Amino acid sequence: MWSSRIRKRQSTETATNLDLEANTTVEFKKTEKNGIVCAVVVADTPVITDAQTALDLLMTAKYDIGTKNIVIDKKLIAEDFFILSTGLAGEILQKFINYGGRIAIYGDYSRYTSKPLKDFIYESNKGKDVFFVSTEEEAIDMMTR
Repeated sequence: MWSSRIRKRQSTETATNLDLEANTTVEFKKTEKNGIVCAVVVADTPVITDAQTALDLLMTAKYDIGTKNIVIDKKLIAEDFFILSTGLAGEILQKFINYGGRIAIYGDYSRYTSKPLKDFIYESNKGKDVFFVSTEEEAIDMMTR
């Protein structure tokens, strides 16, 4: 088994619930647009805290929803991700790229003043695999264009 940290709780065609850690339950909402399926992550606490939890999330979406396209609120990602000097963003996004995943992170980025982060967001949005946008709808649009 690829991860002992995820225990599946319930699975249907439209949603999957899983436990990443003892007190964190995650649900995937399956969304399809233009023939492309996305897994929209729903949780109350951060679910991506390091490279392994990111990989666990990606693989669970792949096997339970049938997609490697992840849409997630920035509040569900550890704040260190947005401090580029920690290296966390690089580790997490490298896992996504290595395993063929794509991710769209939505939320309010206006409080960040770091020029390197702003440049990183700008360059990422020009690509095909990693997107930073304001709303869930924009995130789904970026993943399904």
